[in-house]
Amino acid sequence: MFEIRRATPDEAQIAFDIRRLAIRHQCIGAYSQQQMLDWTKGAAEDGYDTLMAKHFYLVCIEGEPVATGMLDLEQREIGAIFIHPDFMQRGLGKRVLFFLEDLARDLGLAEVCLDATLNAADFYRRCGYVGEGSAIYQSPSGLQLACVPMVKTL
Repeated sequence: MFEIRRATPDEAQIAFDIRRLAIRHQCIGAYSQQQMLDWTKGAAEDGYDTLMAKHFYLVCIEGEPVATGMLDLEQREIGAIFIHPDFMQRGLGKRVLFFLEDLARDLGLAEVCLDATLNAADFYRRCGYVGEGSAIYQSPSGLQLACVPMVKTL
């Protein structure tokens, strides 16, 4: 059974672990080994748990959390789309993205933005996002990563 549901605060570490595994599996070649290690170090209590207060969702298959996604209403931004490596290449990324876009529409947003990782920019373009330039994403922990700012009219 497939389900997308709101994450609870006590599931922050589960979401963080999915994120860590996805980055270390999917971002090879787009970022250096050191950048990936710095990006994924720590634990949910280091700040990731505060995201649970936003529109943060878990994708579950047969009750097991396998993917995440988030909508930040204040920033009109979609983010934190991470798929557990064992469940990649099954269309879950698109399902999460379209779910978040529908939610954004339902909440009155006419446009959403995101900062695509270098390895994911083509995926987002195929899903209707526009953005060619590059920028530096500044994480709350101080890490700087190259990204592609993108936008989509809903």
